[in-house]
Amino acid sequence: MHVTLKLYASLGQYLPPRAERNEAQVEVDDGTTIGALLAQHLVPPEACHLVLLNGIFQPPAGRTAVRLADGDAVAVWPPVAGG
Repeated sequence: MHVTLKLYASLGQYLPPRAERNEAQVEVDDGTTIGALLAQHLVPPEACHLVLLNGIFQPPAGRTAVRLADGDAVAVWPPVAGG
């Protein structure tokens, strides 16, 4: 099945080479979780501050349990510092 992976700011380096504008269509197996998707792309869990699945916030504790469906979109931002 296909999902859209969107990685922003410094996380963009983990997108596949064919990515455009911070996102890529990726193929995953049925039953793949958000955590497994990010692990497949070597995205460090500690770098995933804000994770949205189809625009809905996914807390860290649930990311290894929530299974993806065909057509889903996962968007991830790293921690941001500023003042």
